[in-house]
Amino acid sequence: MTSSRPILITGAAGFIGFHLCQRLLAEGRQVVGLDSMNEYYDVTLKQARLERLKAFPDFHFEHVDLADRDGISGVFASVAPQIVVNLAAQAGVRYSLVNPHLYAQSNLNGFLNILEGCRQASVGHLVYASSSSIYGGSTRMPFSVHDSADHPLSLYAASKKANELMAHTYSHLFGLPTTGLRFFTVYGPWGRPDMALFIFTKAILAGQPIDVFNHGNMQRDFTYIDDIVEGVARVMQHPATPNPDWTSAAPDPATSTAPFRIHNIGDSSPVELSRLIDVLEDALGRKAIRNLMPLQPGDVPATYADVASLEAVIGFKPRIPIEIGVPRFVQWYRDFYQV
Repeated sequence: MTSSRPILITGAAGFIGFHLCQRLLAEGRQVVGLDSMNEYYDVTLKQARLERLKAFPDFHFEHVDLADRDGISGVFASVAPQIVVNLAAQAGVRYSLVNPHLYAQSNLNGFLNILEGCRQASVGHLVYASSSSIYGGSTRMPFSVHDSADHPLSLYAASKKANELMAHTYSHLFGLPTTGLRFFTVYGPWGRPDMALFIFTKAILAGQPIDVFNHGNMQRDFTYIDDIVEGVARVMQHPATPNPDWTSAAPDPATSTAPFRIHNIGDSSPVELSRLIDVLEDALGRKAIRNLMPLQPGDVPATYADVASLEAVIGFKPRIPIEIGVPRFVQWYRDFYQV
């Protein structure tokens, strides 16, 4: 899909949004980045990302909150994007336990504003971030987009499941092509300070103990940022289409008679948290002081992505292992924080 109309990326100063914008701008695409620059984590990190993006002449920034209905409407009216990638959201599983209303404001009302903007501007394809957390307590591995995912364990996860349902409604009613991507534990340079790898690195370098939940037996499908960006960039060029084989007698949750698709995007190689820490210790040249803790409310014990549908559509699946990705993160962390 090529067009002279720009690409709108929400959450452009966020971790994934920043990397995706860089990729598209390096390819010569016109990118409008939108972000609220909220204080959920260190704003200086967001500002540093944004300054890098502003160095590109084809980048334009809009400082708008997703929940600002008039603001979002105004952006769509002035930009008229061909493709929208919605990466802005209130993130964090544990944070949703103590600040639930923020998730309704950003992830529900905000996403509705994006859907309405896409409808009014006749957007050609909406790609949006969902999450592996929607699989909740399911123990059927690997997680498949063709299986039911109706038992989320946190409000964050529930809000992401709601986004998928809302997207389907707009695909059905208005023919808006929508593709939801269930991200699996994304990590890498410029990553979020609230994520385990960032927290562990900071603590280990400071000689402080780290809380290791589920006694280190938690399994995660750690997915390196470059693989995520490659997947998103390819998906953008493949607008969702109706599934001619879809039937209400045996409904497939990942497809529809509408132009609607859901894909997992993960490494497909679950790693125990204790193994991640081992690799991190090697990269840092220091040992961690491990404070073993039980599983936290809202957390899921394991994630494992079946990416067959993604690979069938775009001919790609994530492939960078933690033995390569973690040292890259550590090198960035040392350089950025001059540690």
